[in-house]
Amino acid sequence: MVTKAYGAYAADKPVEPIDIERRAVGPHDVQIAIAYCGICHSDLHQIRSEWAGTLYPCVPGHEIVGQVTAVGEHVTSFKPGDTVGVGCMVDSCQHCASCEEGLEQYCETGFVGTYNGATQDPPGHTLGGYSQDIVVKDKFVLKIRHPVDQLAAVAPLLCAGITTYSPLRHWQVGPGKKVGIVGIGGLGHMGVKLAHAMEAHVVAFTTSEAKRQDALDLGAQEVVVSRNADEMAVHAGSFDFILNTVAASHNLDQFTALLKREGTMTLVGVPEHPHPSPNIGMLIFGRKSIAGSLIGGIAETQEMLDFCADKGIVADIEMVAAPDIETAYERMQRSDVKYRFVIDNATLAG
Repeated sequence: MVTKAYGAYAADKPVEPIDIERRAVGPHDVQIAIAYCGICHSDLHQIRSEWAGTLYPCVPGHEIVGQVTAVGEHVTSFKPGDTVGVGCMVDSCQHCASCEEGLEQYCETGFVGTYNGATQDPPGHTLGGYSQDIVVKDKFVLKIRHPVDQLAAVAPLLCAGITTYSPLRHWQVGPGKKVGIVGIGGLGHMGVKLAHAMEAHVVAFTTSEAKRQDALDLGAQEVVVSRNADEMAVHAGSFDFILNTVAASHNLDQFTALLKREGTMTLVGVPEHPHPSPNIGMLIFGRKSIAGSLIGGIAETQEMLDFCADKGIVADIEMVAAPDIETAYERMQRSDVKYRFVIDNATLAG
């Protein structure tokens, strides 16, 4: 099946319309007509070869929502007309025990990414959601329970939502916990919403005074401008958990100083250049931890979607047409978006 898409043929080439081929629906496959696809910062990193190993042509997109149009003969969980989503993975490498435990993203043999992953389908690597249709194994398709009119704002949950939900759940954020969210952007705004819905006391950290009211509106009880030493000092040694969403290199010590004894700061942003080495003494003498977290397994992603549907949580988005993807990239690099761009895939046809 030939479908229209937007992608790039090289790191120095712009995103442009291309025709791509999707495989025929196999016994365990689900074919999806994509309604909306979120634009993630990792799309830009990958398509510009800022991350190693980009395969061209590159069609990004792993925040996919749409409707099922066909299913394979052995598919029992989905039917045509169902509203579904696809996140960052579309297959696992060896279907080992990690998948059964819902730990695909930490499998030693790795998972197959929704784009730029090895596949037997043409052209030899996966092509993502900047396209009209996609064919995915049923195990990697997710059920969407949000109202149809929220579907575009659901798309970023498939990456930004699970990237923040997974560490909040793993480190048992909930009532009675004081939680910091560093950065009020595509990831951070979801972290604030989710931590608030989990009934934690949420403190948002931003470098911009202009984002103070925004953070409060998102659900933070307090907002700290991290460049203000006095505001930071008020919270020294008081946090159970800090979720750091910032993808730029910065001093981690200013935040580990805010952790309680045995507190943890988890990083979910990958900086272009390494962070300065942290103060090891601060970690040792407080038995504090700096950790990392990726996305989430399929089971946990479904749990996140259901949680968000129950709590009425979606991302704050700006809709863009396919011809404006390059402009969206430029604005994203300037942090000029509140807070995620989403492509209206109906515009792919021109």
